[in-house]
Formats: sequence, C-alpha cells, structure tokens
Amino acid sequence: MTIRTRLYLVTPPEIDLAAFPDRLSQALEAGDVACLQLRLKTGDVPADDSVIRKAVERLRPICHNHDVALILNDNPALAAELGCDGVHVGQDDAPYAEARQIVGPDAIVGVTCHDSRHLAMSAAEQGADYVAFGAFFPTSTKQAKSQADIELLRWWAELMEVPVVAIGGITVENCRPLVEAGADFLAVIGGVWNHKDGPAAAVAAFNRIFDEVAAAKTGKGRK
Repeated sequence: MTIRTRLYLVTPPEIDLAAFPDRLSQALEAGDVACLQLRLKTGDVPADDSVIRKAVERLRPICHNHDVALILNDNPALAAELGCDGVHVGQDDAPYAEARQIVGPDAIVGVTCHDSRHLAMSAAEQGADYVAFGAFFPTSTKQAKSQADIELLRWWAELMEVPVVAIGGITVENCRPLVEAGADFLAVIGGVWNHKDGPAAAVAAFNRIFDEVAAAKTGKGRK
C-alpha cells in the first residue's frame, strides 16, 4: 500500500490557451502534482490534432519546469510525435502492447480498467505503469461506463505493486476514503479547476489531506 498519495491532474475538456497556462502554473506551484494528463475531448470526440499540438507546445514547458510529467490521453502516436512523457489509453483505444511499442520503453503508459479486476491484472501483467479504476463518484466530465467500489481500490493496493489511480468525480470533500484505501494517485478534473477558491487552493487542500493520511499511516499522526 502506498504511503503518500499524489495528485494526477487532468485538464478540462476544453482549454483557452490564452488563459489556461497561467492557471496551470499557479496550480502546480501550490503543491505536489505528479503529472498532467492533456485530455481535450468533448464526450467521445477528441479535439483536432492541431489543437492538441498547440496545447502540448504551450503546456509541456510549464509541466517540466515543475517536474510534472505530461501525459496525453488516447493517442500514442501523437504522444510519441510530440515528445510527451507518456500516454493514457482506454479500453476502446490502442491496446497496451501497441501503445507501448509506439511510445517506447521509457514512456509512461497507463490503462483505464473501469471496475474490472481482470482488466487491471491483465494490464499489470503486460507491463502497464499504472491502472486506473473508476468512476468512484458521479462526474459531469464524461459518461461513466462503470461505478467502482472502494473495496476494489483497497484490494488492489494491498495485493499489487503496480500503482493504482482513482478517478471519477473526486473532490477535496470526498477524497479522503480513497486516500485511506491506498490510492497511489487521485485523478482530478473539476475538483481542481472548478474549486470555489481556485485551482491553487484545491491543489494545496488535496496535498494537506495526502500529508495527514500519510502521517497517520506512519504513526506520526497519533498523539
């Protein structure tokens, strides 16, 4: 089981490149963030490659200046072309083996596994860098194909070495049980970008919770 959860930030489905880079910089300066997934996609329709290219060009330097990995959603070929740090593939996208062949041995490849132990174990056995379970809570970002149970997260964290990402409707207010269950990463979209006090405040708040739970697990949180 992981000792300290980290934040896996996901972009909104649409971003304004005139304003979003500053919002991203402020968010990344507010606390620990492991990676940013560039997910420009409305429903099941991805943005044009030209839009994604421009976004990567603007956002990659910001990510790397903060030691944050930039991961592209869905498209291994474009991720490789643009020099992204990795790619995240769903069950309807390129299979893990194909994605790995395209992006190479050093890139991050993560796999959506919905609420399926079988899909997750298969991805892990093939070499996935992480598996993602969800949705844990209702989400307006996309139509969730599954409802994941927290026991699934706990089971994986206790038995498996491959990191696990929890996704789906996660906010500062509801995340603590997922952190306590052993999620290595929390994938958050609206819970950061739509936070009432702004993205930076959300990142800071998530990290406070991660620290509190980590301290409790190591005994430092006990009086």
